[in-house]
Amino acid sequence: MKKLNQLQSLTFLLGGALMVLSAGCFVFMWQQKVVCWSFLLGAVLFTVMQSMQIYEGRNFVIRRLKNIQALANLSFIIAAVLMADTAYGFLKDLFSSYITYYQYVYNKWVALLLLAAILELYTTHRIDAELKKEEKGV
Repeated sequence: MKKLNQLQSLTFLLGGALMVLSAGCFVFMWQQKVVCWSFLLGAVLFTVMQSMQIYEGRNFVIRRLKNIQALANLSFIIAAVLMADTAYGFLKDLFSSYITYYQYVYNKWVALLLLAAILELYTTHRIDAELKKEEKGV
């Protein structure tokens, strides 16, 4: 697995920290119209740096896990857009009624963020275990 340099690792950590802090602030309704954009910035930083960690080996399991991780990254970005929509409501006009909008879009960033976080935790631990197995030659 390609390692990140020190600046990239710092950017990766900054993106993750921005996501966590912004989501917490948004949930506790503190400056929602500002922290939704900092969450989006954190999600972009996190996903770009994580996508730069390329696996160049032939292990099918690790390749599959990296694809699942890419899905989690996409889910983080979509959750950030939905969080901004919850703060600003810019997707309301796409729906025929407010009821439909509230049923299908409003506050659905929470479910998507939970899904992405679970996928991220799973893939991170499994990739680490597979890389350790690969190093040992098993």
